Amino acid sequence: MEVAAFVIYQAEVLDPVQYEKYKAKTPASIAAYGGRFIVRGGEIDVLEGEAPLGRTVVVEFPSMRAAREWYASDAYTEAKALREGAVRTRAYIVDGVE
Repeated sequence: MEVAAFVIYQAEVLDPVQYEKYKAKTPASIAAYGGRFIVRGGEIDVLEGEAPLGRTVVVEFPSMRAAREWYASDAYTEAKALREGAVRTRAYIVDGVE
């Protein structure tokens, strides 16, 4: 049985104008692979440690496979090119629970 997987993305925005172009391209690419935004840059309340710099985004996909396919897709590759030089990022995929 496949479990949901979550892409966790953190971005320190260096060029807000260019980053807006990236943000406009990503929703359709995510939806095409069954993904949906869970968190999209909301307010952070730090409970322990340091707050991440910039925005935190969490996207749920139906499976690890779907998340990887989305990340490697032509549509998202095109979106990623728009953010080059506009942000410093960290992104990873985590399996959910059964």
